[in-house]
Amino acid sequence: MSELQRLPVDSQKTETIPILKAENKASRTLAELKGIAKVIPNQSILINAVVLQESQDSSEIENIITTKDDLYKALSETVKKTDSATKEVMFYREALYAGFTELKKHDFISINDIVNIQKVLVRNDAGIRTLPGTKLVNDRTNELVYTPPQTKKEIDGLLKNFTEYLNNDDDTLTKLAVLHYQFESIHPFYDGNGRTGRIINILYLILKQHLDIPILYLSSYIIRHKDLYYELLQKVRTEEAWEGWIIFILKGIEETAAETIRKVKAIKELLDNTIEKVKSEAPKIYSKELVETLFENPYCRIEFIVKALGVERKAASRYLHRLEDIGILRCIKVGKDNLFINTGLMDLLKN
Repeated sequence: MSELQRLPVDSQKTETIPILKAENKASRTLAELKGIAKVIPNQSILINAVVLQESQDSSEIENIITTKDDLYKALSETVKKTDSATKEVMFYREALYAGFTELKKHDFISINDIVNIQKVLVRNDAGIRTLPGTKLVNDRTNELVYTPPQTKKEIDGLLKNFTEYLNNDDDTLTKLAVLHYQFESIHPFYDGNGRTGRIINILYLILKQHLDIPILYLSSYIIRHKDLYYELLQKVRTEEAWEGWIIFILKGIEETAAETIRKVKAIKELLDNTIEKVKSEAPKIYSKELVETLFENPYCRIEFIVKALGVERKAASRYLHRLEDIGILRCIKVGKDNLFINTGLMDLLKN
């Protein structure tokens, strides 16, 4: 096992002309996303929609498969029993929010923050690896791919170096690619390294003010190019082939930002159209808060409307059934409870 090098990487390997061109394109698209996200004043609508998508995609990379319907049912707290895959995705969402909350408090990302993110993800206190023997093998061939650092002392030193580099003044997107490689190669935990690393990616973008809220994720891009992702990651380890890896990540940021811009615009258009439809066809019950609650919670319970609008349960039920009458919601029965689905938004999120 060759020793994992400390950061930073030699700038001659990370500041080539193709990398700088890719960085420029990714930065422009990301800046556009940061600006356009503000067209939706209630940012919870965007965060809820995009975070759940990322939670699902990031877990899928680890072969944890669930559906958006199951996730939103679980979020509505209507389902009493949730399958293990859905629980794993919900833990991812919770871990991401935990990291985001801590980042907003102290404006840096510490080793303790990273350990806490992983703890929320995997639901145990094992923490940083202390026992040797961890190896990464190919799932299909059982072939040894990589042996990460083995001793607690080495892992601790690398994590200290990692967080110092993460929090320094360099704010480039190229640095995110370097950080992602380094974290996956340190592989500091027994479980949850990939998901923790992908949460660190979005927190880095917020830390360096590329974004204000957690609405861009690389997991869908990684799923589409999974084999290439692992191939390029391995080539950095074996050949120090930084350029291919960094350009891959920068391309992912650019493509994913462009996809998210389209999604933000589509959500805004649907929100505006829904507001106009309710004003026109159900003016007696219209309020901005009512419509926004349906977008924050695509699977809506009567209790959500009671809390958001401060109305009685009977009135909340009447509002939701009226919105079903005009084709905005679809009511389904889950156990003894009614669940009202924002069908337009769910179609948009699924597609």
